[in-house]
Amino acid sequence: MTRYFVSGTDTDAGKTCISSALLIQAQQQRLSAFGLKPIAAGYASADELTAAGFSSLPAEVNLDALLLQATSQPRYALSLHNPWCFQDPLSPHLAAQRHGVTLTLEQLTQACLHNLETADAAFNLIEGAGGWRVPFDAEQTLDRLAVALDLPVILVVGLRLGCLNHALLTAQSIAHSGCRLAGWVANQIDPHQQAAAENIDFLRQHFDRQGVPCLGVVPHLAALSPLERAYQAASYLQLPAG
Repeated sequence: MTRYFVSGTDTDAGKTCISSALLIQAQQQRLSAFGLKPIAAGYASADELTAAGFSSLPAEVNLDALLLQATSQPRYALSLHNPWCFQDPLSPHLAAQRHGVTLTLEQLTQACLHNLETADAAFNLIEGAGGWRVPFDAEQTLDRLAVALDLPVILVVGLRLGCLNHALLTAQSIAHSGCRLAGWVANQIDPHQQAAAENIDFLRQHFDRQGVPCLGVVPHLAALSPLERAYQAASYLQLPAG
């Protein structure tokens, strides 16, 4: 049984697309696969759900959580893939506050352990929210969950202006937290980024010196639905070695 924590250089770096693609890649290697997003913020609209190919769903669902459920095998009730879902697309601590909820590290840790053990999959991904140090309460940030679960980290680098600074700072922060960086993915979220190839080369050289493998370079796939993007992205990725 392997478990990884997926983080990103920022919000909208493409964590869910890459997480879903890695779950698909695991299934293609005949592994059971389970995607878990402990905290999701932002309910999907009816139009977003329809465009993504989901229908007949309750109103209070998050599209990222649905994608992780859809690309897991076997699939479980959505609450097992996503224990906490809040209406407003905000930082977890603010979204929770608006629901009158106070999240604790113990709650998050125990829920993750319970859900991972229930799923009992060979390959497991726990997807964070926002960036590495997004707060989930007034004092603590979500990197503490990865530390508490003792998980290696997969870093999704959203390729756009500023990504080098974000990638290096995030990798440094992951190391400072005491977690091992198991691999990184370059995800082209800005199709018009200048010097994209040079940015990727810089990151390859930097992470190679750290002994951190590149798990893939995913081109811009925005013309597809979220689920189609995940399946296409899977062809550009490889699973971490261990």
